[in-house]
This record gives sequence, structure tokens and C-alpha cells, in this order.
Amino acid sequence: MQKGKMKGNTKRGAELSFGSFGIKTLEEAWITGRQIEAARQAISRYMKREGQIWIRIFPDKPVTKKPAEVRMGKGKGAPEYFVARISPGRLLFEAEGVPVEVAKEALRLGAQKLPVATKFVVRRDYVEESI
Repeated sequence: MQKGKMKGNTKRGAELSFGSFGIKTLEEAWITGRQIEAARQAISRYMKREGQIWIRIFPDKPVTKKPAEVRMGKGKGAPEYFVARISPGRLLFEAEGVPVEVAKEALRLGAQKLPVATKFVVRRDYVEESI
């Protein structure tokens, strides 16, 4: 199967654009739509639907597969699922509107659902609001 190469770091989507906190990948991988949704659910559950979450990746690459016990030839298989190609340095999720501790734990729980190593990042000009 010809899967292609994923060499080098990401060229786009490496900076925080929407929120003050995010998770960034440290390795390359294919992330399926189901994995993205599982991470999103884990993050929003821990944040108790406070604040806001942005998903910075989209699964736009179809992965095809032929049925079991089918002879060679007869064309390409039907699309089985969709994946997002991820390079090191790419931001996956961003969060805003919650304290640093809540965001860190929520994004950690979301990162557990993903097949890549990630790190927590904070906006450079972020200052904690004291109420």
C-alpha cells in the first residue's frame, strides 16, 4: 500500500490562533476522525462545557480497504474511514475561558485519546486573571 512520506515539521498551524492554551504534537501520525472526536469529548467533559474549544485539524484523507477474502485486481476498495495527516509541531486543540490548571488537565485527558506524543502550550502574552 502506498501511504506516502511525512518528513519534516509542520509549515502551518504551529502557533496559537484562537485560545490561550493548546496541545501540540511531537511526532507524525495519521489521526482518525474517531480519535479526534474521543479527544474532544474528553476535553469538553472535564471542562464541564465552560470556556471554548477549537479543533485545529480535520480528517480529509480517505483510507480505503477491500473486503476480506477478495481476489486481487477489480479496482480500488471503498473508503473505510478518514484521517488527518499530522506533522511534528502541529496544534491539535486550543482552549480558552478556563483557569490554567483546568485547561492543562482537560487537554492532558484529551491527549491520552490520541496516538501521538503531545505537549501543553500556553500563549506567550497570557496573564492569569485574579478575581
